[in-house]
Amino acid sequence: MKEMERLLEVVEKLRAPDGCPWDREQTHSSLKAACVEEAAEVIGGINILEQTGSADNLKEELGDLLLQVVMHAQIAKEEGLFDLEDVAKAISDKMVRRHPHVFGSVERDITTGEVLVNWEEIKKKEKAGREWEADYLPGAMNEASELLEVAKKRKGFA
Repeated sequence: MKEMERLLEVVEKLRAPDGCPWDREQTHSSLKAACVEEAAEVIGGINILEQTGSADNLKEELGDLLLQVVMHAQIAKEEGLFDLEDVAKAISDKMVRRHPHVFGSVERDITTGEVLVNWEEIKKKEKAGREWEADYLPGAMNEASELLEVAKKRKGFA
């Protein structure tokens, strides 16, 4: 955790009044393109690992994607919404809830298919009353596709 704490300090310093002007100007919206691009680069890192056995690129790209998460959490903290601890708690709680065969009293001898069925049932209960959020997903997917096209052009791939 020492390096995670250091990363948080680095991002806080970058966004501080005496930090980097570019980093201070970033918003959730302005970072959308970088977030999508970094996710695509992680896929490239996975492909490199699978084809060459080299993990260096994947490690680097996962770091870049982690930076996106930390930046968004820092911006949210500055806006009084949530912080990285809240993000980590939310995903940890979700993983525990969605894995009752690991963390709960449900039968442990379970197939992958049964895990997926349980996952969807638990997810449906969690999202009860929030089903409207799914209405935003098609637009977000289209926006992500458009942002990837822009990234391809910027990098000379299109």
